[in-house]
Amino acid sequence: MKKLFSILGLLGFAVIVTACNPQTTSFDLETETEIVVGLEAAYAPFNWSTPTENDFTVAIDGQTGMFADGFDIVMAQAIADDLGLTLVIKAIEWDGLIPALLAGEIDVIVAGMSPTAERAQTIAFSDAYYASEQVMVVRTDGDYANATTLADFDGASVVAQLGTLQDDLIDQITNVDHMSALDDYATLTTSLLSNASDAFVAELPVAQGIVAANPDTLTLIRFADGDGFDVTIEDVTVAVGLRQEDTNLLAAINDALNAITTETRNSYMEDALNRQPS
Repeated sequence: MKKLFSILGLLGFAVIVTACNPQTTSFDLETETEIVVGLEAAYAPFNWSTPTENDFTVAIDGQTGMFADGFDIVMAQAIADDLGLTLVIKAIEWDGLIPALLAGEIDVIVAGMSPTAERAQTIAFSDAYYASEQVMVVRTDGDYANATTLADFDGASVVAQLGTLQDDLIDQITNVDHMSALDDYATLTTSLLSNASDAFVAELPVAQGIVAANPDTLTLIRFADGDGFDVTIEDVTVAVGLRQEDTNLLAAINDALNAITTETRNSYMEDALNRQPS
């Protein structure tokens, strides 16, 4: 699913953190009263920020009058409730999430993060809490609106978000014009609507939200098995990220996730899709 870091950069940072904090204290379930969750608050329907409080939102730490909402928030709240802890949300840019975790600024990452093998060299991951698929978003009046296979995008100009799995997947398209990655999905959408690109890659829930906000101009392309991107199970699932030493917390989070049925998780995602901002 989402976002691949440079493993060399991560490992380098890990060395620095270890050198500066050689005796990092593990999360103590017996004494802690809150759990601090890091996420972007800018990746709907998984997470987004809003000035409007509702039954699902949690205040964003350090941002007066702003709240976090979305599928990740609901899942994080369910985990916190199961552990008997108060949920604290910190909004951190994507590239800063793993460094913040390693530095002890947050306790866990709940941010639509894929448990890739590269990341698993630096941090630990819970069991998956959601599985999705990789799709393409195109203009309804564009040359690729009727595409059904990845091969149909031969020669297309395709873009994705910077530092993501989706950006890496573009190179699976034959003769693709792999455009320079952009910072966020708002910019990706603008690029597509302005004809600067022919398509962008996204995971299904994110694409559904963007298309729902632009129903007359954008559509998404889903692929049958064997006709789309070549991905691993780690690429299409998301999991909670933790420090590797927090083994007791990992076990507790997995127990909490095990108590949430697939049907309940799907309903959380459907509600987030309906609730997300236009």
